[in-house]
Order: sequence, then C-alpha cells, then structure tokens
Amino acid sequence: MSHDARLVFADHVGRFYARQHGFPPMAGRLLGHLLVCDPPRQTIDELGEALLASRSAVTGAVKLLESYRLVRRTRTAGERMDRVGLDPASQQPQNFDSAVHREQAALFREGLALLAEAPPERRAPLAELVALADFLSERLPALLDEWHTHRDRLRATGELPS
Repeated sequence: MSHDARLVFADHVGRFYARQHGFPPMAGRLLGHLLVCDPPRQTIDELGEALLASRSAVTGAVKLLESYRLVRRTRTAGERMDRVGLDPASQQPQNFDSAVHREQAALFREGLALLAEAPPERRAPLAELVALADFLSERLPALLDEWHTHRDRLRATGELPS
C-alpha cells in the first residue's frame, strides 16, 4: 500500500472519529494510520513524518487516544524512544457495560422527578432516554454473548484469525 493511500485512509478515519465521537481530527488520523502502518508500532517522529504532522500534534493525539485505551506506548529494552501502537484492549468490544446504562437511566429518572409537575410533552424527551437506557442495560449483555458466539464461529471457519 502506498504512503498516499495510507494517508487518505488515515484522513477518512480522522473525519469519521471527529464527526462521530468529537475527537480532534489528528487523533482519528493517528488511529487510522496505526491500523494500517508497518511496522505496527512507531515512534512519535515516525508518526509525525507519516502523517505530515508536528511532533506536538502527534503527542497530543497519542495522549488522548491513550486515555481511551485505544493506543499504548511501549519501550523495548535498550531503546531510548517510546513506540506507539494499538492497545490490544481496543480490539475488544467497547461500550457493552450495562452498568453505565443503568446509571444513566437513574440520572434521567432524577431529571424526570424534577419535572414531575411538568406537562407530558416536557417530560417526553427524558422519559424516552430512560426507556432507551433501560433497554440497553437489559439487552447489551445478551448482545455481547451473541458477538462472542459469532466471533468464535468466524475463527473456527478461518474467516478471522485466532
């Protein structure tokens, strides 16, 4: 794959993560690059050169992605520089913690209590958010189990590496 093709892909990932998750474009670009670069772990300088970005922009993006556990810095014995690569934990399903949605439902119920005297149309947005959070907290554990079964089938057939 050419450098230009990798850069275009990184830009596409950057725009997606900016639009969908509010990430700065550089963080998404870094993530996109790390998904396709070779070697898979690179120094800050190598990342800056590949992404045509400053060292400070790359470092800021690394810090942000580390906070989301999407990337990890490592250092090999004898090396003086960290290398940045995808965090293996990032390849596990995210956002399947039903406790988060139970907590969210409780918060929204608190808001509904504040609107106890309000007309139904004023309460409707919070009521729907409570219903959605309850639904997700109930369904996500089963969905995660379904994913694991599906993934295991894909691995057994060789469609996914083990």
